[in-house]
Amino acid sequence: MMLSVLSLIGREKELFVHDINSHEAELKQIVASSSFLVIGGAGSIGQAVTKEIFKRNPRKLHVVDISENNMVELVRDIRSSYGYIKGDFQTFALDVGSIEYDAFIKTDGQYDYVLNLSALKHVRSEKDPFTLMRMIDVNILNTEKTLLQSIAHKSRKYFCVSTDKAANPVNMMGASKRIMEMFLMRRSLDIDISTARFANVAFSDGSLLHGFNQRIQKRQPIVAPNDIKRYFVTPQESGELCLMSCIFGENRDIFFPKLSEELHLITFAEIAIKYLKQLGYEPYLCATEDEARRLADTLPDQGKWPCLFTGSDTTGEKDFEEFYTDKETLDMNRFHNLGIIKNEPSFDALALDEFTGVINGLKVQLTWSKEEIVTLFHKMIPDFGHKETGKYLDGKM
Repeated sequence: MMLSVLSLIGREKELFVHDINSHEAELKQIVASSSFLVIGGAGSIGQAVTKEIFKRNPRKLHVVDISENNMVELVRDIRSSYGYIKGDFQTFALDVGSIEYDAFIKTDGQYDYVLNLSALKHVRSEKDPFTLMRMIDVNILNTEKTLLQSIAHKSRKYFCVSTDKAANPVNMMGASKRIMEMFLMRRSLDIDISTARFANVAFSDGSLLHGFNQRIQKRQPIVAPNDIKRYFVTPQESGELCLMSCIFGENRDIFFPKLSEELHLITFAEIAIKYLKQLGYEPYLCATEDEARRLADTLPDQGKWPCLFTGSDTTGEKDFEEFYTDKETLDMNRFHNLGIIKNEPSFDALALDEFTGVINGLKVQLTWSKEEIVTLFHKMIPDFGHKETGKYLDGKM
């Protein structure tokens, strides 16, 4: 399926070929002489970044992720695709928030580049206060923790992935990443940092498009919104973008894909239709969930697949996507298909400390509400356009 991802998202060309080729010699030289720690390296973007580093023969590459199974698959994938390198390549199934991870860092901790790809990325994760608190832990507090560890061990560079949803956020996930960027700005006084905002990664773990594969295997209906348009990058493009930002980003730079004829908006329903046709099925539009479930038993044998395409009314969905705001300064000339947001070290240290204090206080009490956290987020981001509809993706098929 991955061979046809480009055509599924309505493209013929890869985005960053020109930029990668123009800088390949320098990329190889820097990677081959450097050591790397990839945190969250077994997720979709983390695996893509790890492969981009591995194939350029790093001196040391350590990968940490909480998912043991995904880590095993990452190693199998790398061995099957690229084989072996002379450098020190190891994986560790660790939770970044744990004592075991701290002991791991204390034992070695010597990395030129630390790349943090761990994140709770789903808008649906804000549906309850407990998962929402874990989102804050993973997206913000663990970032601060690993930043401080990188500073203590005198790492050369800290890279952390952000999201397009951090630009004028309307959901808690995007807002958590915007707050994370504030924490990054503060630590940029002590270590060079760079980050990246980019679009949906096509067929990444847990994504709606990845769910299409699961629905086909389980002979279940394909469901998708028909009113939401999104930008998509391929897994490899996500890895290339992160590596370019990590290696070539100046302090506080945020990289993003330039909008061009190669990158355009497409609805999930459009992708679903292309996807089914590539598999040899004709989409059959259903009016209700019950009809779609019932027809899943018979339609596939006739070369058709039941689909339910509806409008979106769930909390946190943004009407449009943007990689930067009109208040941010851009460099659109340095690269062919990569734009850069240039930042000053602008942050409110008291607000950041208060945020950490309030969150830690709520955790000590072992009781908090979503409303308390939303209020705190509004304090950090006064123009936060949070949309609460009372409906969540878990309530849909």
